[in-house]
Amino acid sequence: MSDEKDWTGKAAMAGAAIGSAALAAALLYTSRRKERAQKKKAAKAALIDSPETD
Repeated sequence: MSDEKDWTGKAAMAGAAIGSAALAAALLYTSRRKERAQKKKAAKAALIDSPETD
């Protein structure tokens, strides 16, 4: 019975590590998408607001 508890404890630790790594990756992915969207929006606003020069 102690072998089973040892195995389940290791499996739980591995699952927690995988889950936290997946969460960290998801947060990085969403923050990068947000930064890119803000840069694109700022570039578009700069083109719209630029004065015409002739």
